[in-house]
Amino acid sequence: MSDDERDGSYVSSGGDFQRDTAYIETRITADGRDGFPVEPGRYRLVVSRACPWANRAIIVRRLLGLEPVLSMGVAGPTHDERSWTFDLDPGGRDPVLGIERLQEAFLARDPNYQKGITVPAIVDIPTGKVVTNDFPQITLDLSTEWRDHHRRGAPDLYPEGKRDEIDEVAQPIFTDVNNGVYRCGFAGSQKSYDRAFARLFDRLDWLSDRLEDQRYLVGDTITEADVRLFTTLARFDAVYHGHFKCNRHKLSEMPVLWAYARDLFQTPGFGDTTDFDHIKRHYYEVHRDINPTRIVPLGPDLSGWLTPHGREALGGRPFGDGTPPGPPPPNEVVPAEHTPLAA
Repeated sequence: MSDDERDGSYVSSGGDFQRDTAYIETRITADGRDGFPVEPGRYRLVVSRACPWANRAIIVRRLLGLEPVLSMGVAGPTHDERSWTFDLDPGGRDPVLGIERLQEAFLARDPNYQKGITVPAIVDIPTGKVVTNDFPQITLDLSTEWRDHHRRGAPDLYPEGKRDEIDEVAQPIFTDVNNGVYRCGFAGSQKSYDRAFARLFDRLDWLSDRLEDQRYLVGDTITEADVRLFTTLARFDAVYHGHFKCNRHKLSEMPVLWAYARDLFQTPGFGDTTDFDHIKRHYYEVHRDINPTRIVPLGPDLSGWLTPHGREALGGRPFGDGTPPGPPPPNEVVPAEHTPLAA
């Protein structure tokens, strides 16, 4: 695995990809029990649109309408061995935090920090210190701890009565799909790749069966589980099928999952936060051990994402008793040339 990932992950001596999950687990909560209470305007969510883990946080923040109380800094799609950079901003600095690299916020928290410098990360603006980069907990806390600041009509993405089922579904999605594509792509031996490939497509088959007669993964509304699966599916044909050798089938050749993914993509908050240009540039330019030429493919054709999916026939209410989010803030719109939504 390339050192350029700079996230602390590695390939074991047996050839298996191992993701570093030693995140900063400090939480931002309504009661401030970790020393960081929920406060409008105090924190900045730092993301890259290229990253599937960060894309989750972008989607949840948008669905819940937290833009006015939690600002967002967007790093560029590529990085070096030091960390993500703010090369999309004037002067190459985040306009709120004033830093060139996300690394600076991690070192402000701990000058001897040695773990992964990853997105998403939430930074305390007054001190410039990272509070957390624990991506699974970040989205759950946005749903539960930030509830007083949700927009009117925000969906309940982590409803109390369904949390056990959401967690049960989300765990194998992470192990076999979200992380499974990386296990294929960074496998250090044929045996490791074969195992990861089988687990990935066995799980995708399981998900296809689950979704054949129900519109969403848990219940009849969009939940955290759907957000977690979507960001991998959105990258599947553009990156994982070829770049990571996840090539039993393309997503577009798996009818149920392809229709499900299109349904979500065409739902406000999902497709309008997906930047295919950033996605492809990140994987094909940063992973030099897999793609030493750094050539970024021109395909695939993205127009299929806008074709009818027919999933409405299964019923379901995307936002439950709530409503769709409004348009994204002007400064957060994905460039027209990076998405089929502008066509």
